[in-house]
This record gives sequence, structure tokens and C-alpha cells, in this order.
Amino acid sequence: MLQFEKWKVILILMVSGLGILFALPNLFDDEDLAQWPGFLPTGKINLGLDLQGGAHLLFEVDIDSVTKERLDSLVDDIRIELNGNRGEKERIGYTNLGLVGDTTKVRIINPDNIDEALERIKDLSTPISNTVFGTSVPDLVVTKGENQLIEVQLVPEAVEEMGRSAVNQSIEIVRRRIDELGTREPTIQRQGADRIIVQVPGVGEPQRIIDIIGQTAKLTFHLLDTSIPISEAMNGRVPPRSMLLPNEDPSEPFILVFRRPEIGGERLVNSQQGFDGQTGQPIVSFRFDSAGARRFADLSRENVGRRFAIVLDNRVISAPVIREPILGGSGQISGNFTIQSASDLSILLRAGALPAPLNVIEQRTVGPDLGADSVAAGEIASVIGIIAVVVFILLTYSLFGLFADLALILNLVLVAGTLSLLGATLTLPGIAGIVLTVGMAVDANVLIFERIKEELRAGKSTINAVESGYARALGTIMDANITTFLAAAILFQLGSGPVKGFAVTLAIGIITSVFTAFTVTRLIVATWLRRQRPETLPL
Repeated sequence: MLQFEKWKVILILMVSGLGILFALPNLFDDEDLAQWPGFLPTGKINLGLDLQGGAHLLFEVDIDSVTKERLDSLVDDIRIELNGNRGEKERIGYTNLGLVGDTTKVRIINPDNIDEALERIKDLSTPISNTVFGTSVPDLVVTKGENQLIEVQLVPEAVEEMGRSAVNQSIEIVRRRIDELGTREPTIQRQGADRIIVQVPGVGEPQRIIDIIGQTAKLTFHLLDTSIPISEAMNGRVPPRSMLLPNEDPSEPFILVFRRPEIGGERLVNSQQGFDGQTGQPIVSFRFDSAGARRFADLSRENVGRRFAIVLDNRVISAPVIREPILGGSGQISGNFTIQSASDLSILLRAGALPAPLNVIEQRTVGPDLGADSVAAGEIASVIGIIAVVVFILLTYSLFGLFADLALILNLVLVAGTLSLLGATLTLPGIAGIVLTVGMAVDANVLIFERIKEELRAGKSTINAVESGYARALGTIMDANITTFLAAAILFQLGSGPVKGFAVTLAIGIITSVFTAFTVTRLIVATWLRRQRPETLPL
């Protein structure tokens, strides 16, 4: 146990040196770090919301709107199917197609067509997973009533699956939007069935976060419906397949567009804020994926001379005329943009559209004073705890206690360096985890030193006592640390927010404490024994 090959010594010194190097940036401010050479690490430990303040937001996902959108699209799909699916099938006569509550109803005119209509409508269903039996079931229930009436409803499992999927998708999109803003280490997690908690450290004003997160940003491209004058549509005579939308251009307050979009924003792969080469006004440029580019090229080729509307959250932001085919898969959105609004829109389009609107349930700003108090309290507790441990171990074990104290200080440096390397967020519970690992690191050395004293009382020589003490204490220390590490892993897996921060620092501290106790301290003791060759040990 006391023999160290040369490569082991180099490895221990290298790990210790890297720990110091990665922990060093935390002693400097950002201006000083900006002047460091590029090859040196500049990452620092991020402070959590409870330490530096920030914005705390609670959103509720409007799951009912997801169900409503599915039912509305179902009405359009039934209309297309019964009309012959754009000429691919024979048309089936129908009447009174529409929604009544959460049920879609349609009456077939000819009784001989009722079975064919049922088959076509059943084909519109989508299989969903049945988690109870591990099978899939259709999401629609299609029943035949009296007088050729067909009723279509969503099954409860489909509604639950849509809600669950909407929340999960919303969490991912919210995370992408916040990452685009450049904020560091946000906390985004689910609460209950339909709520999302968002905590963004370092943000003093939550309104822009709300503006970015809360906007659905559903972008669609529609052709304009010119079959009736816009005045008739504004008087309430809107065709069933069309919809009247408000327009950003004040000279044309409303625009009538076809309800079914030609292309959806899900086909976008990139969007950037830029400037128009002719007017110098802010614009948003976008680019489609390969399938979207082909569809956009076909749309523009087949409708040269017609207008199409770019719709964002049921509001027309631009309605240009297609003057020539657009074959490159790229385009731009111009309008009454400022640089900030164009930048925000490009962020929203890059991150993707929310599947459902988010309603703000709670918003509050955690002030920096509270964070400063927490930091001060944590620093005082940490310093008192560390000093008490250092003094105790030094008085109890003399020179060996000094060796343990040196390893303890290196242990704290390694924890800080690892947190900086990982870009982890330090919270108040995380500080508690660090203080706890200090005690555990000392505990390992206490077990080793007490074991050495037992071996000395048994009559062994100094070298043999130290050798045996380290060897026999290893099993006990590993058992204790492995069980604690497993507890930290369970806390990280099942916990959230500050609990995870505590688990991370605890797990890192366990690894570094074992490393310092069984490599660093042992290397120091072995070096001292080889050089001094003492007859008695200062324990």
C-alpha cells in the first residue's frame, strides 16, 4: 500500500493540478478571465436562483386547446374524405358536418353510402399506446346513429396522451427558447399534470422571459381565399373551409385565408434576424428542410401572381404576392419589425412552436439581497465547519493530522474544480452537500489513523502498521462511501431542483474524498516515511 510507481505519482499530481487549474477561475471576475490565454479554462461555478436571485415562473399548459385543435382538424379531414379526397375517391353526399361539444357529427344523405362513409372516417384514426395492456388502440370512436347520423369522439386515452405529450413537448421547447436567450443553467421541470416551473438565475425582469416563453409561435403558410369579397367575410359570411384573420398591416386590417395550411412551421430548420438589402429594415430570414423546400417550391410555382399569408399564432404578419417560383427553400418575413422583435421572432421559430398556449399562473422575482444573505450564511457555516474540523484533526493526530488537513483542502479544491468543469449550478443545499463531504473526508482519515494505532498497539513496526492500517481500513471506508453514493444517486434520480444540487455535490465530494484519503494522504505519508524513517509515529 505504501509503494507508489512513478506513473501513479505523476497521475496523482496531474489530477490534483487539473483540479486546482479548473477551480482557479472562481477567484477572478469575468473581466480578468477575458484576458486569460485561450488554452486556460475560464468556466466558473454557476450560482442557483437561491444564491444570485432571478426569475421564478409557473406556467399552465392549455391542454383543452390541444383537444380542440384535434377536433377542428378532424372536421376538416372528414370533409376532405367525404368530398373524395381531392378527386381520388367518389364523393359522398353529406350535411350538418360540425362539432357539438366534444363530438363531431355528420349526416350522410344517401343511406347506401353510410358503410363507405364509416370506413373512410375510421381510417382517419391514429393508433395510440395502451399502457395497461401494452397494445395500441385507435384514438377515435366512430358510431352510427339514426337517420344516417355518424358521431365521432376521441377516446379518453387519446385525450390523456395528447395532454401528456403536449406538456413534455412544451418543456423541451421552453428549454430551447431559454437556451437561445443565452441564460445559464435554467431550471425547467414539470409540476403536476399540466404545469411547468421555470427558474432562470440572474434575470431580474421576468417579462421578456414571459414574452419569449408564453408565445405559441405557431407559424403556418396559407393561400388567400378570394372567392368572396373581404367585406362579406367581415360581416360573418366566412366560407367553412376558410378563416378571417387579423393582419399586422393597418391598411388591410383583416385577410381571408384558407383554413388548411399549405406548409407548417415544423418544416423550418433555421431562422435568423437580418436586414433588408433595399430598405434596411429588420427582417427574419428562414430556411426549410428538404421536404418543406419542395413543398414551398411547388406552392410558389403553382400560384405565381397570387398572394399567400404568413400566419403567426392566428395573426397575419405578412401577405406578399408570389411573383416567381421560389426554388431555394429559403425566404424572408418582412413587416413592422424592430431589431428586438425580429430577433425574438427568429428565436421562437428556431426553437419551434408550442403545441398549446402557456398561461402564466405565478411570476416572481427573487431579489439579489436574498441571494447575498444565503451566500453569506453558507460561507460562514462552511468556514466555521471547515476550521473546526481542521483544528480537531490537527490536535488529535498531530503531524498526521496536518497531512489530513492538506488533503482536506485539496478535496475542496477538487470539488470546486469539478463543479466548474461540469458547469454545474451551486445552490444552498449544494453548499450543505460540500460541508457534509468535508466531514466524510475527515471520517476516512480518522478510520485509517485509528486503524494504524491499533496495529501499533499490536506490536507491529511503523512501516507495517501504516501499511496494514491503510489496507484494512479500505473495505470499511469503501462500504460507507458506496452506500452514501447510492443514496446520492437516488436523490438525483428522484429529486428535483435543489435536491439534485445537493446530490451532485455530495456525489462529487464522495469521489474526491476517497481519492484524497487513499492516494494523496497515503502518498504524503509514504514520502515522509521514506525520508524520515521514524521509529515511532506522531499519532
